[in-house]
Amino acid sequence: MPLQQSAALTKLTELVKDIKIAMLTTVEADGLLHSRPMGTQEIEDGILWFFVKDDSRKADEVLHDPRVNVSYINSTTWVSVSGRATITRDRQKIDELWSDTIKMWVPLGKADPHLALMKIDIEEGEYWDASSGAMVRLFDYVKSRLSGEAYYEGELTEHGVAKA
Repeated sequence: MPLQQSAALTKLTELVKDIKIAMLTTVEADGLLHSRPMGTQEIEDGILWFFVKDDSRKADEVLHDPRVNVSYINSTTWVSVSGRATITRDRQKIDELWSDTIKMWVPLGKADPHLALMKIDIEEGEYWDASSGAMVRLFDYVKSRLSGEAYYEGELTEHGVAKA
């Protein structure tokens, strides 16, 4: 079941929309974790969408074990999303999300018989957002180093958890 809309999910969605490349982690048949970069096509209503080939290693791993983690990072934001993935060949959704930049990875375009989407229903998402107050954080870091007192970033970093 996808995560329902909440204040934390709304914030998480806003943070992720500006970070286009994510690290997708799947579980291999032997239980090892495997991560790779992926381009997020859309996040909406507690669902992440990625283009995949249905004969790829990542698709095989999801068919074996649908549990995944997707992580996003930039200089001030960290997001970790856990959920369940499925592979779909929904032509309407493929048409909706398609862009010519996808052709770099799918040279045959939408006609590729292996073109599919990975749909991830978010079960839990957690974020840390320190995008406001960079100068204040720097000042507090320097103050901590000079005074020997612990640096506490909690007041300057917004943290939230969204659960299904």
